[in-house]
Amino acid sequence: MSNHKHQGLLRPSRRQFLETAAAGALAAGLSIQRGAHAAGSGAIKIGLIGCGGRGSGAAVNAMNAGDEIRLVAVADVFEDYAKGARDRLKKLRPNQVDVPDDRVFVGFDAYQKVIQSGVDVVLIAAASHFHPMHLKAAIDAGKHVFCEKPHGVDVPGLKMAIAAGEEAKKKGLALVSGLCWRYDPGVREAMKRVRDGAIGEVLAIQETYITSPYGLRERKPGWSEMEYQLQNWYHFNWLSGDQTGQQLIHSLDKASWALGDKPPAKAWGLGGRQVCVEPKYGDQFDHHAVVFEYDNGVRVFGFCRDQVNCYNETSDVIIGSKGRAILPSRPRIEGPSAWEYKGPKVSMYDVEHKELFDSIRAGKPINNSDYMFTSTMLGILAQMVCYTGQQLTWEQAMASELRLAPSRYAWDAEPPVLPGPNGQYPCALPGVTKFK
Repeated sequence: MSNHKHQGLLRPSRRQFLETAAAGALAAGLSIQRGAHAAGSGAIKIGLIGCGGRGSGAAVNAMNAGDEIRLVAVADVFEDYAKGARDRLKKLRPNQVDVPDDRVFVGFDAYQKVIQSGVDVVLIAAASHFHPMHLKAAIDAGKHVFCEKPHGVDVPGLKMAIAAGEEAKKKGLALVSGLCWRYDPGVREAMKRVRDGAIGEVLAIQETYITSPYGLRERKPGWSEMEYQLQNWYHFNWLSGDQTGQQLIHSLDKASWALGDKPPAKAWGLGGRQVCVEPKYGDQFDHHAVVFEYDNGVRVFGFCRDQVNCYNETSDVIIGSKGRAILPSRPRIEGPSAWEYKGPKVSMYDVEHKELFDSIRAGKPINNSDYMFTSTMLGILAQMVCYTGQQLTWEQAMASELRLAPSRYAWDAEPPVLPGPNGQYPCALPGVTKFK
């Protein structure tokens, strides 16, 4: 149920996402390698965990990667999400969707049932809190995986995901991350040039992701606190990782890419909630500013804001000793080695799934572990330093034992954060909130 809001747009409805994904596939003209997958059968069976807009979109992207790809099982904690996604996808791709009612799984354990339903590939796109446990279960069961970002909202969860990534390598399983800009042709070409020295030595990087808040769900009578928070999960830190884990992570991933995916030495930042203070906005900040300091003197400046009626921008500026690279909408390089991407416009969402399934067919599974966990940790570290107001080293942050999770998963269970008598959810206070 993750989503992206490039160019500052409000997140699309599930129907809009499906229509856009389908149109993108036709426009892309992606060639599909024919042939049976590694298991030897003609069809590649996929299961979807998380049936929101991003999950439904991921299913379309997966089916765009080949006519032999079949969606055979879906899961969500909410029945209307699961059945609704199944019905829409069946209407959109009647020849590729075969999900009878007995393979529509609902509840907190529904992900296990999808994994056990005979699928070859699992698509994970539930609320971000659940990504590590879903990833571990899928890899333990020997499944190839597409996993949306972030790959953890706290360090204990991230370490579970890291272990699953290493296990995937040992088992020869494909693992593709939802950090989708790694699959954009224009950004790929720009990054290759940066890494080859087209702008000289990288000196600093400015990462900007300032936009408007994610969509909101009003509380309905009869909902338990757990159900309300899961319905409105983008706005609760334990479920989403705040906007450093939902939005800024994409920008930080590109900065890390440009720097060879080496972790920073330390980071510090500032942030708070200024405008989005009503209970419907949960316990998150509405602005963050972070500085990452690297051992070689490079600094990465990350800016994230989610406020209405403000200037919006999503951009990456990589400043070098001989020029600069500007991403992502029109990748280009300014300076002596000036260049601009003029290649075809291809859906990066389709590309990531095409390469996933091509690797499975070829028996040479790709594994994005080498960068997906570093970039996720950058988002977690950004949140840590903004919430506490402290400077933290990478090693300090990686030693965190704070686990953002309820004591149990049930509709009558208490979430990690509860509203106060005035209905407000307590949030972090820089200088007061302690690093744990």
